[in-house]
Amino acid sequence: MEKHEGRETAAVRFDDPWYDALASGWGELDGTGAPAPVAPPAPGGPGPGHSAAEIYLEVQRSAAFQEVRSRYRRFVVPASLAFFTWYLAYVVAATTAHDLMARPVVGAVNVAMVAGLGQFFTTFLLTWAYARHARLRRDRAALDLRWDTQELTRGADR
Repeated sequence: MEKHEGRETAAVRFDDPWYDALASGWGELDGTGAPAPVAPPAPGGPGPGHSAAEIYLEVQRSAAFQEVRSRYRRFVVPASLAFFTWYLAYVVAATTAHDLMARPVVGAVNVAMVAGLGQFFTTFLLTWAYARHARLRRDRAALDLRWDTQELTRGADR
């Protein structure tokens, strides 16, 4: 994008060749000059006359959606509980076990500092594990659901 200098700050020129291109299914012509028909909904899915809300509810009840949600819960619930327990143990130990937390580990580094740095480390470790789990176990199935849902809602009554 290139902005012209001067008083006319509203004049903006886009150098992107796709800037004026229509999205798929939006106003293309079929070769005769008439608008191309919208792609029909996927077989076995809701037909014409279904609203987008009905389609989303049907997708939400589907086995594929339930599997994606189940995979999400099977990772997030135990990971959240484990991290919350570790955090609570750190806070309780810091407030009640002063002698334990003040015990030196190496030089001026004590148990409290190691445990505090451990909080940061486990945060980054959990973030990495979550991203990896999402990429390997959920993203592809969720993307497939998204595309299917978009195809179904393309012809839905609004």
